[in-house]
Amino acid sequence: MTDLLMRPAETRTDEPLVRVRDLKVRYSDDQPLVLDGVDLDLFRGETVALLGSSGSGKSTLMKALTGFAPIESGSVAAGDVDVAHLKRGQLRRLRSQTGQVFQQFNLVGRLSVLTNVLTGSLYGAGAANMLGTFRSSDRVRALELLDRVGIVHKAGEPARSLSGGQQQRVAIARALMQNPRVILADEPVASLDPRMSRTVLELLRQIAREDDIPVLVSLHVVPLALAHSDRIVGLRHGEIVVSGRTSELDA
Repeated sequence: MTDLLMRPAETRTDEPLVRVRDLKVRYSDDQPLVLDGVDLDLFRGETVALLGSSGSGKSTLMKALTGFAPIESGSVAAGDVDVAHLKRGQLRRLRSQTGQVFQQFNLVGRLSVLTNVLTGSLYGAGAANMLGTFRSSDRVRALELLDRVGIVHKAGEPARSLSGGQQQRVAIARALMQNPRVILADEPVASLDPRMSRTVLELLRQIAREDDIPVLVSLHVVPLALAHSDRIVGLRHGEIVVSGRTSELDA
């Protein structure tokens, strides 16, 4: 069983869009390693579930992918760039190409659903967008994305009036507004009921396949990971203890 779990997910001829090798992260010299020798590949069109209890290093790994965690050693390659050696402007560009979804949605409750989605275009905004005057093309795209996630009928309503599941779909549409090369979803269903959890996770998986981008989603519920991901990576105390295709681990 151990050999199966730690076997590479599969032999692929395409190059991973994100490649992590022997990653070690420590927040201060007097603290233990938060990540200790982590290897991870993220391929286009694939949904990877990152499993682990609180404190296992899931959130830190996601932060390391966008330069928000201090890399002590090892490498994080996004495309052809090494995240550890990017300058401030280069990091901003990397983050603008990374869609992020969080447990608490991070919407502005008093603003309309449409405006919340439009804020996803601010990463590449011109002067007008920065002043809150969004381009008509951006508005059209935002409405298309809201339709894609099944919530366009709520476009004019304040975000705070929506249910948790609806708000998370707005957050996903906002992430898509960035035209991301990868999506990182950190515990996106932890605050949702089981039915809506399944809906949101299947939406993320559909996006990975249709947009041909990797989606990394952290979870703590094994059945959800088995049902809604292509590959599972398990973390414990900052080390990978499980890695394999979902079909193999579910067998």
